Amino acid sequence: MHDLPNLDATCFAVPSADDLLAPRPSEHPPRILLLYGSLRERSFSRLASEEAARLLTAMGAETRLFDPRGLPLPDSEEASHPKVQELRELAQWAEGMVWCSPERHGAMSGIMKAQIDWIPLALGGVRPTQGKTLAVMQVSGGSQSFNTVNQLRILGRWMRMLTIPNQSSVPKAFLEFDDDDRMQASPLYDRIVDVMEELMKFTLLTRDRSELLTDRYSERKESAEEVSRRVNQRGM
Repeated sequence: MHDLPNLDATCFAVPSADDLLAPRPSEHPPRILLLYGSLRERSFSRLASEEAARLLTAMGAETRLFDPRGLPLPDSEEASHPKVQELRELAQWAEGMVWCSPERHGAMSGIMKAQIDWIPLALGGVRPTQGKTLAVMQVSGGSQSFNTVNQLRILGRWMRMLTIPNQSSVPKAFLEFDDDDRMQASPLYDRIVDVMEELMKFTLLTRDRSELLTDRYSERKESAEEVSRRVNQRGM
C-alpha cells in the first residue's frame, strides 16, 4: 500500500471470485420491462417489443410493456403524474429492460427519450436502473442503420446499466410483419431471438450480484467522508 499514496486503504477492496458466488440464487422468474418509442396505431417498435416479450416469456421471464401514451414531456408535469409513477415503479420492479425505438431523423424518437428521461438516476435513495441488464433494439423505415441502438447504448451506460453485447436493428420494418402484426420468419427475427436469449443469460448471471458489480471505491470513499463529517461535527 505504500506505493499508492493517494489511495484510501480503508475504502479499498480487492475483487474476489468468492464474492461473485451468490449464497442462494433468486428463484422467481427474471423480471423484464420493455419500452418502445412510438404512439402510432401500428407501431413497429411496439410490435417488435411484443415479439421480444413473447420470446422472453417462453424463456421463463415475467414481462411487462409500458404504454407511453399519456406520458407527459419531461418537466412539463410533476413527478407525481400517474404515468410517471407507473413508469418509475416498473423501473424499480424490473431486473432487466428492453429498449426499442424507431429511428427518426437519424436518432431515437422523442417518445423513447422522454421515457428514459423520466427515470431518475436516484429515487428515494435507490438507483432504479443501476446494475440491471439492458438489450437495445431499433426499427427503421428504410435501409439498415445502427444510429439509434448506438445512442441507446450511451444512455444505458449513463443510467449505469449492464448493456448486453448483442443488439437488433430491423430495416424496412413494414415488410417484416404480416397482416396479424406478427413478425415473419427471417434472419432479422432470428437476431431478436438471439438478443433475448442473451439478455436472459446476462440477467440470470448478474441479478443476484448487481450490488457487488456496481460497488465503487469512489462512492465508498465519499460515503466514509460524509459519515466522518457527521460524526465529528460540533454540536450546534
